[in-house]
Amino acid sequence: MRHQLQQQGLPVDEAPADDEVRETYNFPPGAYGLVYRADIPDQGVQDEDNAPTEAASLPVVDEARNEEHTTTEVSQKQPKTYKYELKAMKWGLIPFWTKRSPDYGSMMRTINCRDDSLIENRGMWNTMKQRKRCLVIAQGFYEWLKTGPGGKEKRPHFVKRKDGQLMCFAGLWDCVKYEDSEEKMYTYTVITTDSNKQLSFLHDRMPVILEPGSEGMKMWLDPTRNKWSKELQLLLKPFAGELDCYPVNQEVGKVGNNSPDFIIPIDSKDNKKNIANFFGNARKAKEVATEVQHDKEENRATKDIPRTEDNAPLPVPVESTENISSKKRSHSPDAEAKSVKVTKLDTTPRKGLATVKAISNKKPRSAVSNEAVTKKASPVKKEAGTQRITNFFNK
Repeated sequence: MRHQLQQQGLPVDEAPADDEVRETYNFPPGAYGLVYRADIPDQGVQDEDNAPTEAASLPVVDEARNEEHTTTEVSQKQPKTYKYELKAMKWGLIPFWTKRSPDYGSMMRTINCRDDSLIENRGMWNTMKQRKRCLVIAQGFYEWLKTGPGGKEKRPHFVKRKDGQLMCFAGLWDCVKYEDSEEKMYTYTVITTDSNKQLSFLHDRMPVILEPGSEGMKMWLDPTRNKWSKELQLLLKPFAGELDCYPVNQEVGKVGNNSPDFIIPIDSKDNKKNIANFFGNARKAKEVATEVQHDKEENRATKDIPRTEDNAPLPVPVESTENISSKKRSHSPDAEAKSVKVTKLDTTPRKGLATVKAISNKKPRSAVSNEAVTKKASPVKKEAGTQRITNFFNK
């Protein structure tokens, strides 16, 4: 992640250890993710008249009274340049004035921040939007499309940049220390805005995505801009670039599930859940199971026989009924040598053939009356190589 951000023109002077933040394909609220921000104090960069003072007591001699007393020298120095860092923070912003750990439901209400709630200079986001702005780094995000009667069914979709770069969501962060704890906890929220035309079918809201290296992103991350302005508000708009959006595995909807398949299109050949892959794998397994394995020492000549795709027997041209009943197959000594030996057919009734048997027992009707026609068996020569054509198909 650090390398990719640097490739996109974002300097990363500090980053957490690998074991602090791990890659996941199903990131839930309350988990620790990567936030990119300026390395500034927990209260943010303040104006000089509001900044905390650093006092140094210096001895001063009053020559008139020959008395020594102390005075205070105030240092008002702000760094001109700032370092930038990746920091592990918890998703679900908890304001700095919170005294006790909130419940899960309260935290869920602050995982997102609407852009229109930042227009007025009041409310819980007022301090963060002025001095604690950041970027939330991710590969993409999931959104659920409501389908079925009443929208009860939900189909997850994955959204990412078409160019493959990391997504940089506009976000706010804060630092809190509960009254019964000495440890600090850093949390964040993702700012959302109206969906662009590409995602309007999916949801009416989407995260604010800032373009790496743009003037807007530099303005958003500048800690010296510690007053909310119209320029900052105008940065919170739908993404104008190209996105990839496609349905993915339903299992991503359950917290705890985690698989690389979650970001692969459900109809892709690379997705194990693709039904086409299921039948393809079954067919491949069947082909492997039916292959004939010959002994390596076996040496016999083989002959290629043309066959159809499903190995079915080739069709025989149909002759008219008159020709079949009256015409006898002629043969020669050469034909006798090539005749096929026919084994006795098994006439034992089997399950599943009842319908066929019932149809075959019906007596044919005359073409000019309703009387049954007695079917006469055609004589068959019991000579080698002479058979009825139906015997071949019965076999």
